Amino acid sequence: MNIAAGSYGQDIHFSQFNASLLNLSPGYTGFFNGDYRVSAAYRSQWNAVPVSYNTFSMSGERRFRPLRLKKDMVGVGLLFNNDRAGDAHYGTTQFYLQGSYIFLAKPDSSLLISLGANVGWCRVGFDYSKMTFENQYDGYAYNQTLQTGEQFNWTVRNFADISLGSAIQYIHNGKHRFTYAIGVHHLSSPTISYQGNDASKLDYKFTNILSYSTPIKENTDIIAEALVSNQGKYYELIPHVSLKYYMKREENKAILGGLCYRSRDAVVFRMGYTQGTLQSGISYDINISRFNAASNFRGGFELFIN
Repeated sequence: MNIAAGSYGQDIHFSQFNASLLNLSPGYTGFFNGDYRVSAAYRSQWNAVPVSYNTFSMSGERRFRPLRLKKDMVGVGLLFNNDRAGDAHYGTTQFYLQGSYIFLAKPDSSLLISLGANVGWCRVGFDYSKMTFENQYDGYAYNQTLQTGEQFNWTVRNFADISLGSAIQYIHNGKHRFTYAIGVHHLSSPTISYQGNDASKLDYKFTNILSYSTPIKENTDIIAEALVSNQGKYYELIPHVSLKYYMKREENKAILGGLCYRSRDAVVFRMGYTQGTLQSGISYDINISRFNAASNFRGGFELFIN
């Protein structure tokens, strides 16, 4: 089982992590070749067991150059996330305002460096009416009218959240594209407790994303990426390799296919399609952890479009 997906103190995640870059680092805000970018991603996980997880993320960004700047750029964006897990519908809703400053380190745009930040409002909670407790068993059957024996001061918590991040991109000889980004999340150390105390805080989260792409044939590129993240005692490593085959390189019309591996958890098959500025992808996780006794090797389905 991917503990990061099942713990209250852990964040949402996508196997196709490049599908939702603003969740990885605010340094990615406006960090693209264009004026606007709109992204959406959906993940459905653990449908083989009665504790399914459904995650949706959507973002919109704009990159522009203020009149007072001669070469550098500014990125602004909005990010929305919604996650629902388990029988009690434990849910997370997040709205973030993103911003970044993008330095044109070389006149030919071969080296870009960004510094970004976000601030957001988050809401987490569960549906108490969906839960059952041992005290409601009357010796013969479940009796909903019996007292639960549990007490929650709250079933919903709201909190502010802050993240910082940076990204750097270098293109060598017009062919070798290197990108690295880092994100530091939950700097406000929000409390997520339903017992009226400060015992449960959301841990800092650190993300590191490295990617490389280059042509290996006239009509084929190789793309290699890796996401390394840790939050509290939880650690996640996802390396990814894909081949991108162009039907028409000048129109960026291509199909992609590749594999990811989530350390100690899942093998992920990925496919994608691009045309012009459109990017889309689909993936499926095959669970290989000890949780496969319940999952029957089935993990998560994902779909994204940018």
